[in-house]
Amino acid sequence: MASVGEENQTALTEFILLGFRSGPGNQVLPFVVFFVIYMTTVLGNIILVLIIRIDPRLHTPMYFFLMNLSLLDLCYSSTIAPKAMDSFLRGRKTISYNGCAAQLFFFALFGSTETFILAAMAYDRYIAICNPLLYPVTMSKRVCFQLIMGSYISAGTTSIVQTSFTFALSYCRAKEINHFFCDVLPLLSLSCTDKHINVLLLFVLSGLVIVCTSGIILISYAYIIYAILRIRSAKGRLKTLSTCSSHMVAVALFFGTISFMYAQPGSLSSPHRSKVVSVFYTLVIPMLNPFIYSLRNKDVKDALRKTIISRAVLSGLLHFVHPAHNIARAQII
Repeated sequence: MASVGEENQTALTEFILLGFRSGPGNQVLPFVVFFVIYMTTVLGNIILVLIIRIDPRLHTPMYFFLMNLSLLDLCYSSTIAPKAMDSFLRGRKTISYNGCAAQLFFFALFGSTETFILAAMAYDRYIAICNPLLYPVTMSKRVCFQLIMGSYISAGTTSIVQTSFTFALSYCRAKEINHFFCDVLPLLSLSCTDKHINVLLLFVLSGLVIVCTSGIILISYAYIIYAILRIRSAKGRLKTLSTCSSHMVAVALFFGTISFMYAQPGSLSSPHRSKVVSVFYTLVIPMLNPFIYSLRNKDVKDALRKTIISRAVLSGLLHFVHPAHNIARAQII
């Protein structure tokens, strides 16, 4: 495998990202769409992280995981969007061989890590609802940190394996990747050597990650639903369910698109479908997550309202104090 990798590096130094096939004048619309989505993603996730950090009431395991999810979404989109926008705006469609490998690795790392963190969030809700008395001990700061680190280590391991096997293939000077970023499926389609092991590895690794994490989520929610059904009052059931509804929506969106993309045999056959789905899970979902978790969350909305009001009051006080201070100094002089 090492000799093949060396052959790749001597024969091929860069790839060309074809992106969305259209004329040069039609690249403005994709740029505008990507720019608006990316800026909304950056602002939304940064604001959510700052709110969680500022408000002491949100210093709980659930919001610790949510803060890490927001940081992850920020990194996830930043791996893809800036290069794609540069390609649309300036027409720089080339990406170096090493740059493509790095983009694939970080894309796989952040995408896989998100599945593990979503599973950790489901486990957190299970403990909070089904074993509330044990919640402070079970979900201690140390355990939460270990879950986050375990997510990155597990995702990093699968990403290293996938990237290594993908770039061990020979591409025979084929340079044009039919995508707007370096994803594993277009790269496998581009290879001129036997790739059956790589395809099998892709489905095994992605299937393993999806099955394990979705299994944790499904089992957690099975216990949660059972606990909710045992609550006698309808108001109590709705209140308990509301603490999980945002996470359930985020899980359905993310796992639905990932499964549709990577865990079915026809994933290699439709490049156009691949691009559309990729836009959804690399850009749209990271943009939607802050809204999903804030618009239906009373604690986050209250914290945001409190932050805005306190900043406005502080700004008003500073505006009032500075002129008065200047007048007093003038009178003394």
